[in-house]
Amino acid sequence: MNIAIIGPTHPYKGGIAKHTTELARRLEQAGHNVVIESWKYQYPWFYPGTQRVARPEIPPFNNVRQSLSWRNPFSWLTAGRRLRQMDQIIFVWWVPTFHGPIYRAISMAAGKKPSKIVLCHNVLPHEPRPGDRRLAKQLMQKISKILVHTQEQAQVAKQLTPRPVAVTELPAVITKPATSPPYKVKHKLLFFGFIRPYKGVDVLLEALARVPDVQLTIAGECWGGREQYDQLINDLGLQNRVHLQTDYVPEEAISDLILGADAVVLPYKHGTASFNVQLAHAHGRPVIATKAGSLPQHVRDGKDGLLCKPDDVEDLAKTIQEFYKPGRAAQLAKGVKAEGEGVAWQNYLQTLLQ
Repeated sequence: MNIAIIGPTHPYKGGIAKHTTELARRLEQAGHNVVIESWKYQYPWFYPGTQRVARPEIPPFNNVRQSLSWRNPFSWLTAGRRLRQMDQIIFVWWVPTFHGPIYRAISMAAGKKPSKIVLCHNVLPHEPRPGDRRLAKQLMQKISKILVHTQEQAQVAKQLTPRPVAVTELPAVITKPATSPPYKVKHKLLFFGFIRPYKGVDVLLEALARVPDVQLTIAGECWGGREQYDQLINDLGLQNRVHLQTDYVPEEAISDLILGADAVVLPYKHGTASFNVQLAHAHGRPVIATKAGSLPQHVRDGKDGLLCKPDDVEDLAKTIQEFYKPGRAAQLAKGVKAEGEGVAWQNYLQTLLQ
């Protein structure tokens, strides 16, 4: 089958770009002819962070055209016309106000022959904007199928379109460490990833203030500026216990961050899916997470991590205290088993293409 994927890949960074790249590679390994139609200019000026990286985060895919520009509608129409002879077009979707008009133009220019799938990392954004629902509905009512990663997201999609909605687990794209030192409790926790309001960093800081003698590193670019977190750290008296690192974390630095912590904490208030559980487990580290989105599917409560209520300072504080009871952290670390990627990707491709 001839397949085009519309989405980011190197030199763009982040989990979605890595997933797009790995998806293309897996489809090609399965015998399909694949091209990624990617971006020359992906976002306008308001994107809060570094968009591009010089060094690939994972091995790049070979067959890539980087011609799409958010500011040039002719690039959208040209890409669509170029894809008229494809069998399938996969639209990588997560920001309706950005992707909606562009993907509709590409879809219309591509004509009726290619089947069209919207691969949703989020059906609607975590922080909604005016017009998100309308723009999502306009596209999703005119395509062949929608793929989502949780049952919760499937319900959201079904409110927007009568088209078929398929659900499958988001497979991880993991770079594993060459070696892992023996597990030793350091009384250090790690939050890793893009710092956005829905991820609950404020809840984590307030919980940490109730747990003495534990340090925290927060590492990742910050959506909307770091000032609110600096202020909260000062107000809670955590200046000597919290290291806030809001520069982009390059791929080669991730392992040292994770291996320097006792556990990765994911205090999400709500969410869809995250690679970070699998990433922590690949490094032999347990996870403290909320029961949000797909996180409970990957954290075996009491075996390789601990789960708590979302957006609940007291419950998160109690869970961290539980983690640091004598011998508990080491016990959970022994229970960690890295998930195999092969079966997850096989199931993903089967659901995507059936």
